[in-house]
This record gives sequence, C-alpha cells and structure tokens, in this order.
Amino acid sequence: MNQKLQQKNEKQIVEQEPFYLETCNEVALFEAAYFEKIPIMLKGPTGCGKTRFIEYMAFRLNRSLITVACHEDLFASDLIGRFLLQNDETVWNDGPLTKAVRTGAICYLDEIVEARKDTTVVIHPLTDNRRALYIDKKGETIQAHDNFIMVISYNPGYQSVLKDLKQSTRQRFIAMDFDYPDPEKEALIVAHEGKIEIKTAEKLVALAGKIRNIREHGLTEGASTRLLIYAAQLIKKGILENEAVRAAVCLPLTDDKRLLETLTDLIDDIF
Repeated sequence: MNQKLQQKNEKQIVEQEPFYLETCNEVALFEAAYFEKIPIMLKGPTGCGKTRFIEYMAFRLNRSLITVACHEDLFASDLIGRFLLQNDETVWNDGPLTKAVRTGAICYLDEIVEARKDTTVVIHPLTDNRRALYIDKKGETIQAHDNFIMVISYNPGYQSVLKDLKQSTRQRFIAMDFDYPDPEKEALIVAHEGKIEIKTAEKLVALAGKIRNIREHGLTEGASTRLLIYAAQLIKKGILENEAVRAAVCLPLTDDKRLLETLTDLIDDIF
C-alpha cells in the first residue's frame, strides 16, 4: 500500500460535532444496529449527506472512523494489508479494514459497488455471526473488536448489470434509504454550511428542486446538496449568484448544450 493511501485511511477521531439535521429516524436506527453489531448499508444519491451522517454517528457514539473510498482498482490487499520491505526487512502492514477490526473502529466503505467483486468478498466473514477477518498471507484469523461495525454505501442511481451488489453481499446488511432533505431543512443546511443568508439558501434549494424534477429529460443525477453548498460558498465570496450557480451546479451536472440552456433558463427564473 503506498504511503499516501496508508495515511488517508488512518484511524480518524471525529473531534468536533459535524452539523447534521436528522431527516427521519436514521439516528435511532443506526444506534440500534450498532449496539446489536448488525452491518449497515446506506443507499442514496450523490451528495445527499451519507458521509456526513457517518461522521456524525462516529462523533455521537465516540468511535473512531476509518473511511475507504472504493474504486475499480481496489484490491483485497488494499483493505487487509500486505508485506512491505522496510530497512531490508519484510514487515506486515495492516490495511484500513484490518486496523478497524483490531481497534474497534467504524469501517466505512464508500461507494462499495465501485470495488472489484473479488475484493468485496473479504468482508463477508465480518458481516455474519463469525465477525472474523481471515488474513491468508499470515495464516491469521482476527476476531472483530466488540466496537467494530461495518458500514457500506452506494448510489442506486448508478446501478447496472456490471455495477451492482451481489445478493450474497446485500443480504448481510440492514439498509437505510437516504435522499435529499425536505426543502426547509436543506435550506438550513446550505445556509449553515455555506455561511449565507437563509433567503439565498432557499432560492438555491428551489432551483435544485426544479433540476431534480427534470432528471427524466437526460440528467443522470439531480443537483446535490453538496453542489448547493459550493454555490453558496462562491456567493459568500462575492461571486454573482447567476455565475456561482452556473459554475457550481449546472456545469458539473452536464455537458449537453440543450440541457445547459434549460438549466440556465431555470437560473434566470429564480435569480
């Protein structure tokens, strides 16, 4: 594992309470699953707050958090660990999953469907009554720390035959459905995170609502809460509202000229 990846996946203590507004009953549900040692799967669109929720729960439960951003080149050894040459000696380096299992951290595999199928299989023994991690290269079996929990997330909007979770994986988790917050809460989030007036945040959320309603016309994804916060941050720095929204919301969503014209019309209607 390269040094940058190793540093990125070091155990993280969430020292300050992240700003999070509960939208349903997700906090109680997560806590119940955590204390019963039930693995958790978060489902929802990009930028709707799944990662922020995990950070909030790690703080609330006073648990360390290890996050792994999954991708198609993620091998099992990137999760478990590998032997490395250090000072003419071969030494074992734990991967992020192994660290979480040993120390009792929350292990969060973000966008799990992006990982290789043969990689996700290694989590199976950790997500049933065994709660064990097998390290073939060392001939070692690690029983998970009592505080360890496995959390995965993915975006159902990107599902395809090639990128989907096997039933043998899915049915090891309880599932929690995430979506964008209702307009009132989303405006509060955008105003708080972007440090702008609530009226401006409400206009950004109104625009996002209209964009999400035209998804069937060619947009793969609606405007995420994250993009609205980016727009708010640009506005806070003095960028004109129309320019900020075009740069932070419209252009990231599509390259299609026809769709961009439609989005520009929506911006002009609201701003």
